[in-house]
Amino acid sequence: MNRRKFLQRVACVGAGTALTGCVTQQSCAPAAAPKAAPFSLKEVTLAQLQNYFASGRLSSASVTREYLRRIHALDRRGPRLKAILEINPEAVSIATALDRERITGKTRGPLHGVPVLIKDNLDTRDHMSTTAGSLALEGSLPPRDSFVVERLRAAGAVILGKTNLSEWANFRGNRSLSGWSGRGGQTRNPYFLDRSPSGSSSGSAAAVSANFAMLAIGTETNGSIVSPASCCGVVGLKPTVGLVSRAGIIPIAASQDSAGPLARTVTDAAALLAAILGPDPRDPATAACAGYVASHTAALLAPKPMPRARLGVARNLFQMHPLVDPVFAKALGALREHGAELIEPIKLPTRSDLGGADYQRMLYEFKAGLNAYFATLGPGASIKSIEDVIEFNQRNAARELRLFGQETLIEAAAKGPLTDAAYVEANARCRKYADSLNALMDEHRLDAIIAPTTGPAGTLDFINGDRGLGGSSSYSAVAGWPIITVPCGDVFGLPVGLSFFGRAWSEPTLVNIALAFEQATHARRAPRFLPTLGFPEAGT
Repeated sequence: MNRRKFLQRVACVGAGTALTGCVTQQSCAPAAAPKAAPFSLKEVTLAQLQNYFASGRLSSASVTREYLRRIHALDRRGPRLKAILEINPEAVSIATALDRERITGKTRGPLHGVPVLIKDNLDTRDHMSTTAGSLALEGSLPPRDSFVVERLRAAGAVILGKTNLSEWANFRGNRSLSGWSGRGGQTRNPYFLDRSPSGSSSGSAAAVSANFAMLAIGTETNGSIVSPASCCGVVGLKPTVGLVSRAGIIPIAASQDSAGPLARTVTDAAALLAAILGPDPRDPATAACAGYVASHTAALLAPKPMPRARLGVARNLFQMHPLVDPVFAKALGALREHGAELIEPIKLPTRSDLGGADYQRMLYEFKAGLNAYFATLGPGASIKSIEDVIEFNQRNAARELRLFGQETLIEAAAKGPLTDAAYVEANARCRKYADSLNALMDEHRLDAIIAPTTGPAGTLDFINGDRGLGGSSSYSAVAGWPIITVPCGDVFGLPVGLSFFGRAWSEPTLVNIALAFEQATHARRAPRFLPTLGFPEAGT
């Protein structure tokens, strides 16, 4: 399947290969889980951790060390998830300084002293590189922190390290493999190690699920937060484009890119989003969010379950696979049982209505955005253009191109400026598509639309790359709308998530709906790092 068709059908992330192996859950015989040392912070929440800090039971330095020990035991050794690209060598000293602040009576908010992991396409001005997983940028030290990292440091978070990702956020070439980068290798799914973590925020989702940290930052252009969140059994929230600044983030497409939280609970994801949102002169798109900052921050720090929401059911997206469909049917039943009004049928615009315009828009914006990012690295940087990346990959094909190619980079490099008629037309078509979604929300008076996030994680396929059962992220991606995914069940131990998406700036509403669903289902189960899903037993 070529890149264009893949984007049109699913998203610019991979959900893995189609479901294989078991016929019934009883017939599966997964291999034994590896033995792990006791871990005191397993599944701890932000509120619990802050209570431990306040009582003196734990310090930020002790928590940071505990997470580093777990990363060493399970990421570097043991199952070797390869979710973490780089550890911040200053993490413990930063945590110690924040502990001293707390002793003096100063706390900066709910993230004070909390370790947070950062996807390796966000700039950090410290001892860690920012590379988007590419060997071409290995050793690149940006001149300043990204806006998101600046906000996290100001909020008292401990930047614990950088997470692996699908290289160039999974916008490089055909037959791409989610979670693989030339610099970091292949991230594994913490539930079954031979399954895809999905991408491109693969390492962030896998790390949070594996309890390497409580919180992580991912980025999404089309599914790159919510798809790995679904496959790795965590909550992922992609905000409205313009709510969180993209300054200092290696881009794909300015019309769709957004950074957002991954966490194990809706409340924790909301608190992380509250810390990073806001206007930034370096990103003109954020000017539109100025009027929402105060209300969003207050609402996200104190979410209230909204069980009686009016939800449009994207019924055609629920028909994924006979083994998967019952999980989502049960999720819909839980929503009804707890008071939600499910509106159906609703008719979403089709992907064919776009005619590939979203992909063309992304190619144009990728070239423009990438070249602009390289310019921020200064005259001494070895990579100055998208053409330099292509040439580097060709020279280092044995390391960079051994699994799949760079057709997308080459296609983007051939595009002209953003004044080209082809770009203007593609952008206009995408905006018309967004208008049709707004009209649908008006017609049915919807609080949100619900759909499966994606299918369960497929097996890692190093020859054919990503294949999947489908997904729902493209609607919010093209429109620039927010979307949140919450664990809703599993198929033979493989988690799947349910997505809620809605109009621009509706994050508090989506969080409140997602929180009500989470409290009604409590579907998350911690991973056990099993080697494989197994096969049907003989005679079944």
